Amino acid sequence: MENDGNVDVNLVLRSTRVITPEGTRAASVAVADGRIAAVLPYDAEVPAGARLEDVGDHVVLPGLVDTHVHVNDPGRTEWEGFWTATRAAAAGGITTLIDMPLNSLPPTTTVDNLRTKQDVARPKVHIDVGFWGGALPDNVKDLRPLHDAGVFGFKCFLSPSGVDEFPQLDQDQLAASLAETAGFGGLMIVHAEDPHHLDAAPQKGGARYTDFLASRPRDAENTAIAGLIDQARRLGARVHVLHLSSSDALPLIAAARRDGVRITVETCPHFLTLTAEEIPDGATEFKCCPPIREASNQDALWDGLADGTIDCIVSDHSPSTADLKTPDFATAWGGISSLQLGLPAIWTEARRRGRTLEDVARWMSTAPARLAGLDRKGAIEAGRDADFAVLAPDETFTVDPAELHHRNRVTAYAGKTLHGVVKSTWLRGVRIVDNGTLAEPTGRLLERTK
Repeated sequence: MENDGNVDVNLVLRSTRVITPEGTRAASVAVADGRIAAVLPYDAEVPAGARLEDVGDHVVLPGLVDTHVHVNDPGRTEWEGFWTATRAAAAGGITTLIDMPLNSLPPTTTVDNLRTKQDVARPKVHIDVGFWGGALPDNVKDLRPLHDAGVFGFKCFLSPSGVDEFPQLDQDQLAASLAETAGFGGLMIVHAEDPHHLDAAPQKGGARYTDFLASRPRDAENTAIAGLIDQARRLGARVHVLHLSSSDALPLIAAARRDGVRITVETCPHFLTLTAEEIPDGATEFKCCPPIREASNQDALWDGLADGTIDCIVSDHSPSTADLKTPDFATAWGGISSLQLGLPAIWTEARRRGRTLEDVARWMSTAPARLAGLDRKGAIEAGRDADFAVLAPDETFTVDPAELHHRNRVTAYAGKTLHGVVKSTWLRGVRIVDNGTLAEPTGRLLERTK
């Protein structure tokens, strides 16, 4: 193993299957000062003083990057918190997350509120954590200061958010916020459901999932995304569609990209692994907005991933206390907790569909890192942070809520048997999870740098 004299390699992580940008290969990954110094041949000599960790045939993936997490801390810490959320993330192979600006009190809509959240998070994070800002009807003046303070972009809603302190934008307010962010090269990430279509949909309430699904029609997403594309095109803004559920919108997005509109899109593990047909009445652990749709829609979402229309897969981890998951779909809190389970859930379905772990790494690490401009995350190559998830892809486990680390152990995956066991998670060359045992928090707070 070559050492140029300026790099003091302290760790070599070796596997017969390392996922790199050039493909999967047997390799030894040399780590120095928390960063990847080199990806070298499998049998490269280990330098004096370096520790060898040979994980055999387990797969070494780049640490996952989850850009859509509701941590709810401070203010609603009975729902979740930085300590519990980042433990769950680490246990699931996630080494970086970006926290959403709402469901915490205060929301991340001013620089002072951002500093409050950072102060709360700093001593608690097991992995690296960044922050989105929020775009509200009355805070256009705060967007540039938040950008300068290091948020990764701005979240807005086009329909009610579910919490009073984070109101939606109408089309004029959206245009004003997009014009502002376009002026400084910012990113607007959008919950895209049209409120008029939602208001016009039947609102029956009750325990029947089919009634809830009818209350959040695909047209609400499709219309909102079409309007967002028009605004982004007119204003030259960069936009990102959050948690895409309706596959009908994929042709709109693909066409917009061909026209030069700067638009990206994500979807979530629950849309890719769960179907409306399997959800029992009253099982509001499956409720999220937009909703889990039919199996045929799910097939089309996988096609959108395969052809590149959908860029990435992120959790939209949106927890609540168990009592808020009432049996009535109209009143139950909408959100699915999946930080710890996203990788095995996606791998289970991806392998069934003939996809590879290279695909999974691209969708769940490389692409989210690119979305947020995290140049040191998302790939196993020289110069990146030494963040890894070590996976036994053929091992299975059955989801037991009692073994989950997020605060309220409600999960739509309870009882499911999944492929892929995370054996260890590494953050900047330090093993932070070892066969289910978590180390003390060593995460850092991240800020946008470009």
